[in-house]
Amino acid sequence: MNRYIALAVLLAMSASCSETKKEADKPDVLAANMDSTVNPADDFFDYANGGWIKKNPIPAEESSWGIGNLVIEENQKRLRIINEEAAKANAAQGSNEQKIGDFWTTAMDSAKIEQEGIKPIQPYLDKIAAIKDVTSLQSTMAELDRMGVDGVIAFGVSQDAKNSTVYALQMWQTGLGLPEREFYFKTDSTSQNIRNKYVTYIATMLSMLGSDSVAANTGAKNILALETALAQSHRKIEDLRDPYANYNKFAVKDLSKVSTVINWNNYMTIFDVAKVDSVIIGQPEYYTTAGKVLQSTAIETWKDYLRLNLVQAFSIALPDAFGREDFEFSKLFTGATERKPRWKRVIRSEENVMGELLGQLYVKEFFNETAKKRYETLAEQIRGALQNRIQNLAWMSDSTKAKAQAKLASVTKKIGYPDKWKDFSALKVGKESYVQNLINASLWWHNYNVNKLGKPVDKDEWDMYPQTYNAYYNPSNNEIVMPAGIFTVPGYKDEELDDAVVYGYGGASTIGHELTHGFDDEGRQFDAQGNLESWWTKDDEKKFTDRADVMVKQFGNYVVVDTFKINGKATLGENIADLGGILLGWDAFKNTEQYKKNEKLAGLSPAQRYFMGYALGWLGHTREQQLRTQVLTDVHSPAKFRVNGPMSDVDAFYETFNVKQGNKMFIPDSARVRIW
Repeated sequence: MNRYIALAVLLAMSASCSETKKEADKPDVLAANMDSTVNPADDFFDYANGGWIKKNPIPAEESSWGIGNLVIEENQKRLRIINEEAAKANAAQGSNEQKIGDFWTTAMDSAKIEQEGIKPIQPYLDKIAAIKDVTSLQSTMAELDRMGVDGVIAFGVSQDAKNSTVYALQMWQTGLGLPEREFYFKTDSTSQNIRNKYVTYIATMLSMLGSDSVAANTGAKNILALETALAQSHRKIEDLRDPYANYNKFAVKDLSKVSTVINWNNYMTIFDVAKVDSVIIGQPEYYTTAGKVLQSTAIETWKDYLRLNLVQAFSIALPDAFGREDFEFSKLFTGATERKPRWKRVIRSEENVMGELLGQLYVKEFFNETAKKRYETLAEQIRGALQNRIQNLAWMSDSTKAKAQAKLASVTKKIGYPDKWKDFSALKVGKESYVQNLINASLWWHNYNVNKLGKPVDKDEWDMYPQTYNAYYNPSNNEIVMPAGIFTVPGYKDEELDDAVVYGYGGASTIGHELTHGFDDEGRQFDAQGNLESWWTKDDEKKFTDRADVMVKQFGNYVVVDTFKINGKATLGENIADLGGILLGWDAFKNTEQYKKNEKLAGLSPAQRYFMGYALGWLGHTREQQLRTQVLTDVHSPAKFRVNGPMSDVDAFYETFNVKQGNKMFIPDSARVRIW
């Protein structure tokens, strides 16, 4: 994921110098960030990045600060210019510029938003107030769901995991206000404090909507009890990684076997999916519980629950007091002490609405064909490295190897931006209100997704925007997708970066990482056509699992903060992808002229620069509150462990930095992870 240059580089460039002198004065992209007082064999992350971390404290508005934040900062400034120019353009109604400009103008008009108060959401508060029984509750919940307000039922449309050529209606566990089920049950003091503060936060929000203090406090406690009942049926984060266990297909006529309380036909009619004949439910036991909770919980509690979810869905577009309360509560999870300025909050909201539409303007300005071709070539080199590794695996049978090679050859790569853009012509954006624009967007996305049902799968579609500083592997399409933003390096042109850096942060931590996802503990269970189907021999499956278990144990022993350890099972796929990426990038890098010449640059050998280039991709530091939240909710290990963890399993790293027994990163050869 996000691989970018250090802030020290940006600060080092004097605005008063000429362009030529600025380029000449740039410090080396790697050497500028080092902490040479640290032994790389003890803590490679701090060795590579510690100098930058010491000089760059986390800003008050951030929960972490590092490479990814720098790219966000640069891209947000670019998007702000796009928005401001669109707002001035007086563009034709229905054009992309009109939609961007009107969204920006309306969202930035804080005076009008304050003046209107909760008027934009009042019709929906009235709908909630009119709920009389479980039947009207479910109808209202379904109507609110269409416009972006969460309830206890989550419908979506995506590819059928066992038939990737068709779209299917899917359902999954939902209904919680805290980030993950464990927050409702952990007994440590931090978790107990979060639950207490959650009740206070809910009561405050209900009071701001008009409830008296007694009713608000009672409602808040009842909402926590409601969500706790739902959370008891939620599967743990590590259990969500098993694609077979989370694939449960039901004929619509058989949904009563899941729950007789949920009015399936009514909900599906309101949701515009009444014509489907089957539904894939990830976690059926959740919906059995949800039905029971729908029946056993007082209607007044459900009204408060929906009021809370309504105001949370649109707090960004309501008077500032609502946003401030949201932020105050979020501090418990992020540690940030100041809110981001309004323009940054608006851009984040706008990207959720029409990020790809913004991306069309973005790539015209900020991603050239030369860079695109460099990374397309690199992707093929990484693919070749994995082909060689699969062929030379001693533990895998020839029959499984042949199928693995077929899958690898079938992987599609998407780099930079889509060849075909989404059509936003039906999206209505105007100047009525910020809330209305958000509602219109939710309805547009609802229709966009529902309309996929019964149509051929669009394999040209992207699930990220060109300006996004991220990447992904889609098992159903068997594709790796890398937006332009992932290759952005603030302060440097792509051609200014030596191959060691590019192969480290771009080849290893992005391309190699995503390609390895096709062969991690979850991705390996999908075949070359993107279908959930076993193509391994039983013996090979056991050998893979045995080797993966070594990684589960390795990462499960890492203490992140206090008593919070990494969840080795939940993070297994990402940890496998990190290790695979490093190995593949290294194999590809060894074929470059830079590696073969073995000339030092900024005092670092090509091999050292490669591994440091990978570490550069994770440069940064994170507040303790955010680290605790990440350990409980995220399938990614914290950045430091995404460097030191997989590096401890790479033989070439030991040779490059002279890692010996007694060093903190040393793992005996026989105990290292050996998968791909």
